[in-house]
Amino acid sequence: MKSLFTRACALALTLAAAASAQAQGPAARFTVQEMLKIQRVADPQLSPDGRWVAYQVTVPDVPANRNRTQLFVVSAAGGEPKQLTTGNSPVTSPRWSPDGGRIAFTTGGQVWTMKPDGSDRKQLTNISTGASDPVWSPDGRLLAFASEVYPDCADDACNRRRDEEAEKNPVKPHVTARLFARHWTDWKGPKRSHVFVVSAEGGAARDLTPGDWDAPPFSVGDPTDYAFSPDSKELAFARNTDQLEATSTNGDIFVVAVTGGEARRLTGDNKGADRSPRYSPDGRYIAYRSQATPMFESDRWRLMLYDRQANRTREVLPKYDAYVDDFTFAPDGKSVYFVSGERGEQPVFNASLADGSVRKLVGGYNGDVQVSKDSRLLVFTRSTAGAPAEIYTARMDGVVPLNGSANQAAPLTHTNDAFMKQFALRPAEELTWTGAAGTKVSGWLVRPPYFDAKRRYPLVVLIHGGPQGAWNNSWGYRWNPQVYAGAGYVAFLPNPRGSTGYGQQFTNEISGDWGGKAYTDIMNGVAQVVAMPFVDKQNVAAAGASYGGYMVEWILGHNDDPRVKFKTLVAHAGVFNLESMYGATEELWFPEWEFKGTPWDAPELYAKWSPHRFAKNFKTPTLVTHGELDFRVPLDQGLQLFTYLQRQGVESKLVVFPDEGHWILKPGNSLFWHTTVLDWLDSHLKQKGS
Repeated sequence: MKSLFTRACALALTLAAAASAQAQGPAARFTVQEMLKIQRVADPQLSPDGRWVAYQVTVPDVPANRNRTQLFVVSAAGGEPKQLTTGNSPVTSPRWSPDGGRIAFTTGGQVWTMKPDGSDRKQLTNISTGASDPVWSPDGRLLAFASEVYPDCADDACNRRRDEEAEKNPVKPHVTARLFARHWTDWKGPKRSHVFVVSAEGGAARDLTPGDWDAPPFSVGDPTDYAFSPDSKELAFARNTDQLEATSTNGDIFVVAVTGGEARRLTGDNKGADRSPRYSPDGRYIAYRSQATPMFESDRWRLMLYDRQANRTREVLPKYDAYVDDFTFAPDGKSVYFVSGERGEQPVFNASLADGSVRKLVGGYNGDVQVSKDSRLLVFTRSTAGAPAEIYTARMDGVVPLNGSANQAAPLTHTNDAFMKQFALRPAEELTWTGAAGTKVSGWLVRPPYFDAKRRYPLVVLIHGGPQGAWNNSWGYRWNPQVYAGAGYVAFLPNPRGSTGYGQQFTNEISGDWGGKAYTDIMNGVAQVVAMPFVDKQNVAAAGASYGGYMVEWILGHNDDPRVKFKTLVAHAGVFNLESMYGATEELWFPEWEFKGTPWDAPELYAKWSPHRFAKNFKTPTLVTHGELDFRVPLDQGLQLFTYLQRQGVESKLVVFPDEGHWILKPGNSLFWHTTVLDWLDSHLKQKGS
């Protein structure tokens, strides 16, 4: 009851603020151009003494079609931030030394350090293959980092020579004798990711994970997959040694001496993913995240605890029906702090290692949690669907932090406050309805600024990807509902079967059933929304990417629901032909899990759920967009869809970005993409003169 009351109060305050802003006069219109002016705050790092927070801020440069990232520091007690770095090269990954005397960071593809005031900068690495993701050893003498190297090279001179030879050679074929030759946006070639250590004073780096395997394995936005032991003598890391990587989500935890030598595998019995090792402060345990089901990349992430003395492993939270995302040990080693999805939010939790009891500490959508050495201060990022990320703090000792109340989050940074005040953005409202088989389904509704209940607004249904993903009450830059609301649309964001944050069974029920229950969940939700008096049910569109693009294409062949008719559609990077997609994608574990085998051994589900088989029903005008470097859902999927539409005589347009992958990330490209999408929607959903 308390959480519902708190949410209701927050909604009331936000609505009151919007009403107050309206009373003061018209606000600026929130457009994609305005969204691309927002400074993106990320990666807060609390100093060892708990007095300072270093973080990075990214500013989109639309004319240059690039992002510019620099580092800042702010007092944990509040105040004006200080910018530490400048220049054209992005500066990322600030990491405090254990004594707080220096901050490591990456720029120009190398690891550097500087004093906390930004002075005395020193380059630590000079490795030809580049360095990323620095991690300090607890004694402050070493830093670990990752680099892509030739596994058969014994030193950096060999790597440098091989790269120079490849660069000078005018013939540049991609040659491979195994699958997983390319991944997401890159041809992998013969290189492998390895973890190195280098002295904090600089010098030659030492490869701790030699061999023809990736360490750590590839991940998108996951926690760092290596960590030092408290005595700084050992490094734990994740590595996948399966021979057929394209069909494997496996990854095991290994440990190796920082002086080098043979690594020891700790988790070989589990064939699912084992990632994110973290040592307890006393060195007794290694905690890590684990998935039990091989090939299922969206299985529940469990929190595991390996006892280094007893050589035993146990699950800490066996009854916890949600992902354990980024986590960190409490300073006393008796519990862990972590974030986890919960109905569109991502609260901060604390879990006891002794009995597995879980306490919710801070609600809202949070990430990047840091805890002070006295456990009294939490530092983290927070955003909502109406406000971009800023850094927040919460006191755990009853002390009121800044302008907040005990155990409640209070903003530490205000990077975008003044800029965002000019827009009367409305909060996301949670809706519930009955989906397939009587299951309760939820989603979000975002209304236009200065919403008038007497008007009727066109509706845009945004469908998330994954399919194991979710629309959350958080800020984003690829499918931000405020951009559509600012353009005069009601935005509806359903979380159908397959969505995360509603229990693992709800997530599981999309596999093998892509166009089944999820489609019913979405359509039932849309039917409820179009019945609202302020929605123009004659002007409804659907848009989405990846699985969201797939569902748009499924709707394209099934746009015959008597309750709602989609007038136009937008598909980005959508899976169109399941059988040909299998032959061109790289992560083969994904289709083989989702459709229960290969197309030749288990063709039934590939045929049943493939949108291209329903092309005879295509009649709805459709915008198709894709990235040419998308190896996850290859370009041929978008080309096939466009060909089918054109041959059917359906109004359609194709937009391909030669320098983008699965997502449209560059600022100039993002501006063009959003403008194209909104122009397409306006031309089909808005009457002339409206």
